[in-house]
Amino acid sequence: MAAPRTVPRRVAGGRDAPYGRGMEITHLGHACLLVEVAGQRVLVDPGTFSQLDGLVDLTAVVVTHQHPDHWDPRRGPRLLAENPDARVLVEPQTAELLAREGHGRRAERMESGGTVELGALRLTPVGDRHAVIHPYVDRIDNRGVVLAADGEPTLFHPGDALDADPGPVDLLAVPVNAPWGKVSETVEFVRRVAPALGVVPIHDGLLNDTGRGMYLQHVQAFGAEGGVEVLDLRGEGPTTVGRR
Repeated sequence: MAAPRTVPRRVAGGRDAPYGRGMEITHLGHACLLVEVAGQRVLVDPGTFSQLDGLVDLTAVVVTHQHPDHWDPRRGPRLLAENPDARVLVEPQTAELLAREGHGRRAERMESGGTVELGALRLTPVGDRHAVIHPYVDRIDNRGVVLAADGEPTLFHPGDALDADPGPVDLLAVPVNAPWGKVSETVEFVRRVAPALGVVPIHDGLLNDTGRGMYLQHVQAFGAEGGVEVLDLRGEGPTTVGRR
């Protein structure tokens, strides 16, 4: 297999993207992405594997489900305290968890089919349940999110599920490894969603470099006929992606 194609810092789509200024994405480890677009700063899934220091001026903190690798119960409260004006948009069961932690007043429940307006940015929750881990672990709820603004790339972050239908999107944040994951299902997920610009690997905190590269090779080579673009943002810092 060919090595995955990666996107150097701030060149994906170019700063002269014809439809807008572009979406700036920073991979902060595992499933956590900082997405800056249309004047908004949205942090998705700040979990235990993520780099959370110094994150301020956030528009919203989004949590797709309650597992600690997506919401860090130890560092999350400090993150919220340092972002007092940020909306806290969470899957409903996670809202109950935050209420027990003393943050219930800030937690807004995300329901599939609705839309949250963040200035010019639209956040649409999609999906229902977390992927099956195995029969001996109770399933919990999960809400993926689609981030869209007129003239900018559209990003789908699925949380921990591969069955939601986000509609047409430009970028797919694809979980590459998990206790519930199977590479054949990951590849079929990428093929079904068919992102126009490519995939952003996430959910990789359990992998060493060799194993991670193997997963990315499968996604890149088989995620579409002729291959799919892999925008590997790990360690790249803020990267701007523009529509083509």
